Amino acid sequence: MNDQVLAAFEAGIKLGALYHQWVGTPVSPDTALSVEIAIENAVGLQPFVEEITVKIDTSLMVLNSFGYSELAGKMFDVRITTKVGDATCRAELSLENDYPMMKIQEME
Repeated sequence: MNDQVLAAFEAGIKLGALYHQWVGTPVSPDTALSVEIAIENAVGLQPFVEEITVKIDTSLMVLNSFGYSELAGKMFDVRITTKVGDATCRAELSLENDYPMMKIQEME
């Protein structure tokens, strides 16, 4: 398998794992930044990750009577760069047509 295929695979598997691991996490507008940083730090530890940025759209939160919401896939705006050998993949998880889509943005 060539390095481009592996870089794309690594980006996809990391976005999918991130999505399914963190959806449902209790979050509020006051704690969103710390959750963003925690996700970046956790995913950033994994092999082949060169860079990751996570943003949570707090405007989509519906706070319950206890003052927090649950993290939903639609709230994610994630950019990840993976590198395998000489191949680099830039991918994202973002809201598209009211659905959280994962897609490759660029391969080098």
